[in-house]
Amino acid sequence: MAQTDLSPQEKKVADKVVILSKELIILLIVFTVSLLLFLFIAYRVFYLDKTGADERAFAFAHSLVNDNMTRLMEFITFFGSHYFLIPANLLLCFYFLIRKRGRYSIKVSAIALSSVLIMLGLKLLFNRHRPLIPLLEPARGLSFPSGHAFMSVCFYGLLMIIIWREERPKPVLKWTLLILVIALLLGIGFSRIYLRVHYFTDVIAGFCIGSTWLFLSSFLIDQIRPTGLKKA
Repeated sequence: MAQTDLSPQEKKVADKVVILSKELIILLIVFTVSLLLFLFIAYRVFYLDKTGADERAFAFAHSLVNDNMTRLMEFITFFGSHYFLIPANLLLCFYFLIRKRGRYSIKVSAIALSSVLIMLGLKLLFNRHRPLIPLLEPARGLSFPSGHAFMSVCFYGLLMIIIWREERPKPVLKWTLLILVIALLLGIGFSRIYLRVHYFTDVIAGFCIGSTWLFLSSFLIDQIRPTGLKKA
């Protein structure tokens, strides 16, 4: 049957199938590229001991150091810290529960909790120490991958997925919000290098493995159909 012969309801279903197929292709591409890039970075850093990119990134960041920039970087890095992300995740869960969007609430909490465990496991596995001379004060814990980058991608990346789906009828608002979220993510990543609490490769690896887990877990959660929950 040609699409022109479909009823309005059937056309609506067909359009949704096309959209979901495109989203799945994008998901597979991002997942594959992110995972391969993470493995490539880990191979270069821990097997080949290549740190030239880290040194060049520190040199570039050092050329920008001044009091105003430092205050700005301290402000931006806060939005990738657990001091902000823990209450932000809780508030987002509560918001979706109030809006009766239980699936989104489950997705936010499940990705947040699982990403913490994965991040800690990877840090222990690679056991890379922090840069020796931080700009302001030493950061606690291990360095690879960057927890700020990993957790920020999981939180803000999920926000981007929700914005992409929910604001589809409003393209101007959708793209404005997406650009702002991407800019914040990049700012958080750069702030960790600027403050010399993470290497460049820590940050990129955090973004990569965070994206990998975000898309994988989001896809798996979408396959679950718990009774009584409204599908987002």
